Amino acid sequence: MRPVIFILSALSLIGLAFWAYRENYATQRTMRTVTLLQNEIADLRDALQLQRAEWAYLNRPSRLRDLVALNFDRLGLLPMEPEQFGDVDRIAAAPPPIRDPALTAPTDLSGTRTEDPL
Repeated sequence: MRPVIFILSALSLIGLAFWAYRENYATQRTMRTVTLLQNEIADLRDALQLQRAEWAYLNRPSRLRDLVALNFDRLGLLPMEPEQFGDVDRIAAAPPPIRDPALTAPTDLSGTRTEDPL
């Protein structure tokens, strides 16, 4: 009985060692993947920050004013004036919804129309 226990113990020890070996390399592979992803995220954040800075540089008011002046003949852009906007009281109110009784009247299961509760 003792040799069987020794053999089973040795086999279980070999199996656990093999499992630990595989888990170790799987963990290292996952850690490398995580490191690569973190580096990629950092690179993308740097690129986004650079694009935001470039966007702010290209949209600065003095540059846009110069572009408008340079392309005035082709575009005909003029500065906005308060007189170009309308008054709020000139905006028409939305018309009331059209209520079609043929569409809104309830119908019972026999197909006859019942009284309209509204």
